[in-house]
Amino acid sequence: MTIRLYDTNARQIRDFTPLRPGCVSIYLCGATVQAPPHIGHIRSYLNFDIMRRWFAYRGYDVTFIRNVTDIDDKIIAKGHEQDRPWWSIGYENERAFNDGYNALGCLPPTYEPRATGHVPEMVEMMQRLIERGHAYEAEGNVYFDVRSFPQYLELSRQELDNLLQPSGEGETGKRDQRDFAMWKAAKPGEPSWPTPWGPGRPGWHLECSAMAHKYLGSAFDIHGGGVDLIFPHHENEIAQAKAFGDEFARYWLHNAWVTLSGEKMSKSLGNSVLVSEMVKRWRPIVLRYYLGTPHYRSMIEYSEESVHEAESAFARIEGFVQRVTELAGETVEPAAEVPSAFAAAMDDDMGVPQALAVVHTAVRHGNSALAAGDKEAAVARLAEVRAMLGVLGLDPLDAHWAGEADRSEDLHGVVDGLVRLVLDQRESARARKDWATADAIRDQLGQSGLVIEDSPQGPRWSLGAR
Repeated sequence: MTIRLYDTNARQIRDFTPLRPGCVSIYLCGATVQAPPHIGHIRSYLNFDIMRRWFAYRGYDVTFIRNVTDIDDKIIAKGHEQDRPWWSIGYENERAFNDGYNALGCLPPTYEPRATGHVPEMVEMMQRLIERGHAYEAEGNVYFDVRSFPQYLELSRQELDNLLQPSGEGETGKRDQRDFAMWKAAKPGEPSWPTPWGPGRPGWHLECSAMAHKYLGSAFDIHGGGVDLIFPHHENEIAQAKAFGDEFARYWLHNAWVTLSGEKMSKSLGNSVLVSEMVKRWRPIVLRYYLGTPHYRSMIEYSEESVHEAESAFARIEGFVQRVTELAGETVEPAAEVPSAFAAAMDDDMGVPQALAVVHTAVRHGNSALAAGDKEAAVARLAEVRAMLGVLGLDPLDAHWAGEADRSEDLHGVVDGLVRLVLDQRESARARKDWATADAIRDQLGQSGLVIEDSPQGPRWSLGAR
């Protein structure tokens, strides 16, 4: 068994060999908490949540770090706009992110450090970089000298002479405009911390280099994030960490965007689809299916229709789970191992689409067993399906989703009562061989989003595409 991953730095799929046998260390760039999360943010964390689950299934002990950037130009600007303390903006949105992660079934990280809690580590890193000639102080700011690090831009494959380095307001005193800020001198009305170079606050890139070093050491296995972070963020993280003396990350993994009308979903463009609103319109497990099942390196073009399709696809899986559970008369436990085809797909750069095809094949075979009255085969297929869904975080019988079922139980009972009245009318029509009326009732229910199945135990209904 060998897990293979696409390494952005190598531009190819590589065999994964951990630094420590049996252990995996992962650092994922987390939220910058100036606003609530949209589904593009959550997509990234879902992708790495599934990856983490697969490593755990393969027997690895996983250390998973997801940071919080709680000090940033945009957070400070939001505070000024709303006449609120900057930290209250950050904390409110940090909670919104955690609500989103939890709603969609993401496992909590091993540690979730905040940038503001690690200023001493950042100061230590800057001091060493200045001593080694890789950084310099100017007018209370501290900059990284990109020309001092020959490997700079190896990740993004850019040419230094053509580089345009994003710069923030107040970044004065640079020797070269391509140098980037690690520390920003204090401005009136802004938060600051004392340093040997005067009061100020950290730059975005420095935060992650310092926190990754603190929690994962000088070398770790995987660094993840969205493709938009390759430059400047990850490029600058590498420069700081390696110039500091760290080996840093050995594999670089990047997930693709969720787009809307062809554009990256972002807060600044105003085209965000907030998680807090989406979970009011769609069941969270359906949103997880929608966002988590495309390949992590594939773009997702958001549309209502595509979420409807995901809902219908998951309903087929969920319906099978429900039918076999009812037939068995007890909970069917997940199989000890997933099917080999599922495992092969997941080992091949987290091939979730191919793995999901194995799930749907097992569901089809299970439904055929149900139709043939083969209880033993149906139960066996359900055990396989539950094992696979567990890896994907999509098992409807998992305790996490039980609350979702509880919340809908009352409404389901009301709908069930109403549908039963209509189905009784259909059964009466069938009894008197009025097939036209029976078919018309079934079709009308279908137009309302209900799927009617005639089973030996009588008619049953389930939600289909809306």
